[in-house]
Amino acid sequence: MYQVGFDNDQYLRTQSEQIRQRIQQFGGKLYLEFGGKLFDDYHASRVLPGFEPDSKMRMLLQMKDQAEIIIAINAGDIEKPKTRGDLGIRYEQDVLRLIDVFRSYGLYVGSVVLTQFKGQPAAMAFEQHLASLGVRTYRHYLIDGYPTNLDLIVSDEGLGKNDYIETTRSLVVVTAPGPGSGKLATCLSQLYNENRRGNQAGYAKFETFPIWNLPLNHPVNLAYEAATADLNDVNMIDPFHMEAYNKLAVNYNRDVEAFPVLNAIFTRIYGQCRYQSPTDMGVNMAGNCIVDDEACRKASCEEILRRYYDATKKLAQGKPVASAVRKLELLMQKAGVKPGDRAVVAPALEREKMTGAPAVAIELNDGRIFTGRTSPLMGACANATMNALKALAGIEDERHLLSPEVIEPIQKLKVKHLGSQNPRLHTEEMLLALSVCAASDPQAQAALDQLNALRGCEMHSTVILSAADEEMFRRLGVNLTCEPKYEGTRLFHR
Repeated sequence: MYQVGFDNDQYLRTQSEQIRQRIQQFGGKLYLEFGGKLFDDYHASRVLPGFEPDSKMRMLLQMKDQAEIIIAINAGDIEKPKTRGDLGIRYEQDVLRLIDVFRSYGLYVGSVVLTQFKGQPAAMAFEQHLASLGVRTYRHYLIDGYPTNLDLIVSDEGLGKNDYIETTRSLVVVTAPGPGSGKLATCLSQLYNENRRGNQAGYAKFETFPIWNLPLNHPVNLAYEAATADLNDVNMIDPFHMEAYNKLAVNYNRDVEAFPVLNAIFTRIYGQCRYQSPTDMGVNMAGNCIVDDEACRKASCEEILRRYYDATKKLAQGKPVASAVRKLELLMQKAGVKPGDRAVVAPALEREKMTGAPAVAIELNDGRIFTGRTSPLMGACANATMNALKALAGIEDERHLLSPEVIEPIQKLKVKHLGSQNPRLHTEEMLLALSVCAASDPQAQAALDQLNALRGCEMHSTVILSAADEEMFRRLGVNLTCEPKYEGTRLFHR
């Protein structure tokens, strides 16, 4: 059952205040390295119920007259090319997408910087394409021995060799299409070149997780480790913060490991480092906006279980994630949960046992659970979704909403013309049929009107679903998991 655990309004207010204070602390100019997703942070909204996926974007909008955005992309990632797994698009395509999204919100995108540039043909072609679109581009180069060769890094042949990015606003947000894009190096380069020009500027990092002022093994922080299990990130106590302030603070291994080098670079540039710890560098206020700790713990445990099921599914699909699965098993032990604790698992498995065919269970936000079986007409997911929509609309279970006159042409199209061997309707096909029936049936329209109420619901399938169904539930905002097995014994699956 959904329970709010996070005060989003307080977050928007306090987070923007904290960033404004940091701008003033550095004399009116701040380079803010922005980790994670700016406008679609669904992980945060799942583990901090009440956090809106676009909260960080809305926070920036409160400062949009002060802010401009630099998008960093690794030139090597263009050459590969590297692809975003969640969107299925290349990193350079995502740069264009990000520019469009930021502009649609009224935010100013100042430029794109190609990091680790060494004349890659694909990067040069992308640079020319950006120029044709009127987007300013800059080049930042590989530095031998980065990040430990301080004599070269902090010199005119190191950071000083990079293009100086012209900026006009007091808050410069440096973001990227994915990890390894060179956000931090971009900030360091700008600080060096600003200082060389006699300009005051500072650096801060905005990373939502781990939340520094929650305990190390708090489920919210464990859920962050679960989300990055394939990267082998590890939460840890910040030893520099403990030494400087005698206070516990949680950070993650890469920031802790990098701090001595960053401290040395800042000292070389400015003569001192204003930060005593990697935690000091952050501006994250999320931990102060939790209003129901138990709700956030429960939501985070659910997220850990979802990540576990996702990893075991990938393992069944032949992907090299065995180490991630082992790590997730350890995280479940720390959180005190097991796969069967997910409320929708047992009903789905029981329905499969009763019917002898794949089944699905869905838990509504009010705690009610409905199941769906595989039938000659619809797949289990489509059945479960239909049952949930009817319940939300107050329609009796026995009432049929899909007309045979609508269903039969769809099934004929699938089998006769599109080469499908399965006439059963997938979820998207069922919803299209329902929308057609809604034109003449008020109850079908009433069920269709409940689609938004599925957002945030939990669902479990007893078999791995088709890509079409998985994508459909992602778009509906349903949190889907499945047993790590396919229906039948076929070896090839689309």
